[in-house]
Amino acid sequence: MAIQLRKRGRTDFLVLEKSQALGGTWRDNTYPGCACDVPSHMYSFSFEPNPDWSQMWAQQPEIKSYLDGLGEKYRLEENIRFGVECVGGYWDEAQLQWHIRTADGDEYIAQFLVSGIGALHIPNVPELNGIDSFAGDTFHSARWNHDVDLTGKKVAVIGTGASAVQFVPRIVDTVGELQLYQRTPAWVLPRSNYSIPGPVRRMFRRVPLLRRAFRTSVYLSAEWLAVGLNGHVNLLRPMEYAARKYIEREVKDPVLRRKLLPDYRIGCKRILGSDSYYAALARSNAEVITDGIEEIRTGSIVGSDGTERDVDVIVYATGFHVTDGFESMNVAGIGGRELVPHWQENGIETYLGIVTAGFPNSFFLLGPNTALGHNSVVFMIEQQIRYVLEAIEFVEAGAAGALTVRPQVQRQFTSDIARKLSTGVWSTGGCTSWYLDSHGVNRTVWPGFTWQYWLRTRRFVPSEYEFLFPARVGRPVDEPPDADSLVESKEVSA
Repeated sequence: MAIQLRKRGRTDFLVLEKSQALGGTWRDNTYPGCACDVPSHMYSFSFEPNPDWSQMWAQQPEIKSYLDGLGEKYRLEENIRFGVECVGGYWDEAQLQWHIRTADGDEYIAQFLVSGIGALHIPNVPELNGIDSFAGDTFHSARWNHDVDLTGKKVAVIGTGASAVQFVPRIVDTVGELQLYQRTPAWVLPRSNYSIPGPVRRMFRRVPLLRRAFRTSVYLSAEWLAVGLNGHVNLLRPMEYAARKYIEREVKDPVLRRKLLPDYRIGCKRILGSDSYYAALARSNAEVITDGIEEIRTGSIVGSDGTERDVDVIVYATGFHVTDGFESMNVAGIGGRELVPHWQENGIETYLGIVTAGFPNSFFLLGPNTALGHNSVVFMIEQQIRYVLEAIEFVEAGAAGALTVRPQVQRQFTSDIARKLSTGVWSTGGCTSWYLDSHGVNRTVWPGFTWQYWLRTRRFVPSEYEFLFPARVGRPVDEPPDADSLVESKEVSA
């Protein structure tokens, strides 16, 4: 978003960043084996391509380096306030401005507010009975403690999400004993992360059309999966078959094999890929425990079956607060209505996952129901950025002070989303996942193809919005600017 503002010659914006550096997820997650499960050429901005990705699926250091490079290229630090954590704010109806409060007690005032907080930034640490009495080291995979030497230690890994699939194979040969506490097994497909040869990377640099063609082929190959995920689950059976055969090939112990075989449809939870996860769990020093945890003691974990196992270190691989992650930035809109309580009481509702009624001039990037289970969210974010910029420019060009989506437009969108999600594998596949909120409703995933989202967001439609004007203008609230005033305003701005 900051880059696109810069490209338009704008410097009248601030990015408030709670940490001390750029990078978000790829700054915070440094656990062994951390990598993206979306192909590198799709997990990067189309307007800032990188022909030099060294692997098909990039590792964390390379992604972080890519993001840092963009920050330097566009001098984004000039517009970033690091170490500034937003804790709330309110919409000033008289001045048509947002007042944003920070943890330090400061206040920032702006006409437009864009939430770019993402979904995977607040670690979800379970409340385990007796955990305060544990004398060893504990940490979440997203806050990996590299000062803790795992060599020869008895390490308990709690959770079997995407991070566990990546770091368990990296530590199993280092630790003395690995205990993996699994609540629900994941579907894991075989995947080798192959290097992109130097000659190919040189061709990508010299022939941009070739690089774009490769990116397009990656995009289209991933896009077909949306058919199976969205109402045609039988099309996913070949993937389930491949995953089952992979388990049979890697795990010879029938008891362990049964523990690792999911009892829900593939795609209901995030589909993972690894060529070493099952082999790691089949090692003699690894144990998969499915009985649950009854209690944590000073140097041990007691399972629900009463078995007590000595433990030196506990590592949480329990994911993030996703649907409730927006609670970290509670704002009050028109009439003082607070976003978080409103969503908790009435359910999360937005239009296009970008705007929500009653909260003028505020926008979400990667907002509710715009994440994906089959392709790159970077594609979705790019469509949202373009849409937000068009909305902002329309407000400014028409001399309006603010806009807010019409409630009936939002209700129709929410209804359409719910109807489509009801037939998707996330609702019918027989599992619970982080895609669902506390009411069991999928507030995370986009139910369809990404090109359909592109169609929905490719242009800003003024009739879907109500416009708020400064008192001196005197226009009715719901009257959008006409074409003549739009042109006139652009000429004045120029």
